[in-house]
Amino acid sequence: MDKPSLPHIKKNSKRRGFALIITLSVLMVLISLTTVMISYLDKARGEASSTEAMIQANLYFNDIKEILSRFKERKTLYNTLYATPLPLSGEDERFSMLLTCRPLRNGINLNWLSFENEPLMQLQYNAAETLWEKIVQNYGILDPERLRQILLSQMKTGVWKDEEGVEHLSLKRGIYAYEAFLQLLSRYQFEADDPSVGKVPWQKFFVFLPVAKDPARNKVAGGYLSEEAVALLFDLDIASVKEEWFPGEGALKRVLDKFGIRYEGKLYADTFINQSYCDVSYTYKKHQYAFSFIDQEGEVNGFEFYGER
Repeated sequence: MDKPSLPHIKKNSKRRGFALIITLSVLMVLISLTTVMISYLDKARGEASSTEAMIQANLYFNDIKEILSRFKERKTLYNTLYATPLPLSGEDERFSMLLTCRPLRNGINLNWLSFENEPLMQLQYNAAETLWEKIVQNYGILDPERLRQILLSQMKTGVWKDEEGVEHLSLKRGIYAYEAFLQLLSRYQFEADDPSVGKVPWQKFFVFLPVAKDPARNKVAGGYLSEEAVALLFDLDIASVKEEWFPGEGALKRVLDKFGIRYEGKLYADTFINQSYCDVSYTYKKHQYAFSFIDQEGEVNGFEFYGER
């Protein structure tokens, strides 16, 4: 059996005054996870050597799902994986894999833009509206109203109109994947001849998720927002944010307190949200492939295969 390769933790030279401290208990979690995963995944790799890459991805996903179900301390596990990706490899290089995770709700939900007239969702709507307006201004989007119209049509009705006014019906209401969002951006870019939307790092600002019926569950993992999102949402200089920002639990409250800005606890979660998104890149027949999955409150699902990278 291959021996596990422990993850290498890099220091970020841009940070000052911070050090990533991994306790013995966290190291035990990583060592245990690495050992068990290598045992299972190496076995799956050998048994499926003649299969296609997507079948291989399914095998890996099912094994990862089983392994993760054994870990009850999700907070310890995922806070560690948020801080550093977990590389898995065999000494004889029969397989290599990189597991990268982030909070599922580490941005403003774009679908909140459709809740303008919902009184119980005003905190969420205002956050999305603020971020949207700052993006429009900072990145010089030429026809923001048309872009917004395209997005809202998908969010509210599932119906959108092309440049000739012909209506098209989508099977879903809402935008629940970044790839679906990109298709809408392409439609707008074709109509408006506006290359500016391609310059916006949208994934640093928004997430694309269903909206919970209970407004109290529509929270953001504030401590894991991007530096760019923090700067735009709270009208801060990006250089100042970069000096102070170190993602993790309590990070947003700490930074806002430093700048004298009110922290909205009803919108931003200051503690761990048990909802994570993970991306797995792996080698198959000397090519790199990837898939993703979601872990929501202990339920691992949402497998999506991305193909070769």
